[in-house]
Amino acid sequence: MGLDIRTPIGAMFLALGVLLVGYGMMTNGAEMYARSGNYNINLTWGAVLVVFGATMLFLGRRGRAKPPGGRPSDR
Repeated sequence: MGLDIRTPIGAMFLALGVLLVGYGMMTNGAEMYARSGNYNINLTWGAVLVVFGATMLFLGRRGRAKPPGGRPSDR
């Protein structure tokens, strides 16, 4: 069937990460970060989600590129 769950999960995390990075960049230096010691957690976790989503997309597309019907033991 060829459905690899890594591709839609990667796309979802990548999109959410891009939104969070964008929000973190637009609100950088805002007073709402005073409670956390001026640490922009939105920007940090957005970057983490972008890296995770990109990794999942890469692994999903790399897994699809393998030729079907290969020998089970290619050692």
